[in-house]
Amino acid sequence: MVSTRAKLTAAFVAGMLVVTVTLFLAVLTARNNAVYHDIAQYAAAQGDLAARVITEAAQSNQKLVATADTALIPRLSPKVSDRLQAIPGYIVVVDTAGRAVYRSNDVLRLKPQDMATMQTQLADLPKSGEALIFSLDSLQEKLLFVSHSLAGAPGGLSRIASGAVATRASTIPREYMLDSLLIVPLIIIAAGTGAFLFLGRTQRQLAEITTEVAAITDGRSLHRRLALSEDTTDFADLVTTLNAMIGRLEASFGALRRFTADASHELKTPLAVLRADVERAMMETSSQTERMVALEEALQEVKRMTDLVESLLTLARADEGRFDIHREPIELQPLVQEVYETALILGEAQGVTVNLPFTTDVVVMADRTRLRQLFLNLVTNAIKYTPAGGKVELGLGRHPDNVTFAVRDTGIGISAADFPHVFERFWRADRVRSRMSERGGFGLGLAISQWIAQAHGGTLTASSRLGRGSLFTVTLPIATAGQRS
Repeated sequence: MVSTRAKLTAAFVAGMLVVTVTLFLAVLTARNNAVYHDIAQYAAAQGDLAARVITEAAQSNQKLVATADTALIPRLSPKVSDRLQAIPGYIVVVDTAGRAVYRSNDVLRLKPQDMATMQTQLADLPKSGEALIFSLDSLQEKLLFVSHSLAGAPGGLSRIASGAVATRASTIPREYMLDSLLIVPLIIIAAGTGAFLFLGRTQRQLAEITTEVAAITDGRSLHRRLALSEDTTDFADLVTTLNAMIGRLEASFGALRRFTADASHELKTPLAVLRADVERAMMETSSQTERMVALEEALQEVKRMTDLVESLLTLARADEGRFDIHREPIELQPLVQEVYETALILGEAQGVTVNLPFTTDVVVMADRTRLRQLFLNLVTNAIKYTPAGGKVELGLGRHPDNVTFAVRDTGIGISAADFPHVFERFWRADRVRSRMSERGGFGLGLAISQWIAQAHGGTLTASSRLGRGSLFTVTLPIATAGQRS
């Protein structure tokens, strides 16, 4: 199987080959265009020189055209022709009737078939400004012709067509062939070798990082981090990202271990109590009353474990995003009033005064059942951790873009050391109380409450001082007119 190193080297060499060939063709095309331009300028200069000779002859009142008596074919006068013969290249002078009245020696040396080809091509030659390139079979060459118009048509002459050999423009010079066949391949081979060696170094760095990651992520060494060395400096960003990921994994594994231990601890005691109650009910010496008491205690423990499992299942579904929130327009004032009435009953049983000093009429898009669960969790916690004779206040306030539901108590509060963990699962501020007390809980209520608030696009915040009470505030977005309809 071909290694990644070999594949990348091959891709690099192929890319360099494509770039080199493209560059070579571009340079060759530019060179050919420059050569054609030089040849055209040379041919135009020869045509200008011939035009100057004819113009000077016309200005000196010399006879420009002479006609043979036998064929009546116009020809340039011998004196003018002799002067034009001194100009090298392919030169043809045409009169206003389109007849060639002069041909240079290079033109006269052409074979009849090439002469006919040139005559046909020159008939299509533009009057001036553009060049015409065509091939002559017998010469195996290309000629480039340009046209020069004669001002005033002296002596009935119309234009001059001057040309030069353009074969060298279509041939590749020797130095170009040397570069393309010898120097360029050597450069590509050297670059490919360098890329292969460089990728080998890169591959070794990746292999080192992979080995270290494999050693760390075996589940027992998440406290370790990847070290930045001279061999891994090229992947500093990757190492930093992996270290951050390993840190998150370490935190997640630690939370999972604590969660498992806490869940086991929460289930261990009720299971032991349940077993003892069942064993006591099954004893033959137990009276009917003792058996009923044992079964009632067992039923309470079963209910307690059922509540715990339901809470854990709610959080698990929330973590996986499988818990649907059925939103609809909800008027919060009646819901808060309902929660307040429930809080009055709970507070009366605990000797805690519950007040609702302010409320407002507002509508939010929410799941009524989950929102009621959120409000009751906060109220229940406030009453649970407020000693008899204390106070709990509820409030519903409206703001321009959101609504807040606040629960303030005068309870035991939360210490500064414990406050960062207030929304962690299985965490309880009242750690000094026994889990079996009537006020005992699982430490999952606030975690569920925070998830409900976030699922509704809101937030749940807390502030507290030890011995001075706590304040929990739920912030929810107000429903727009379009959402209510």
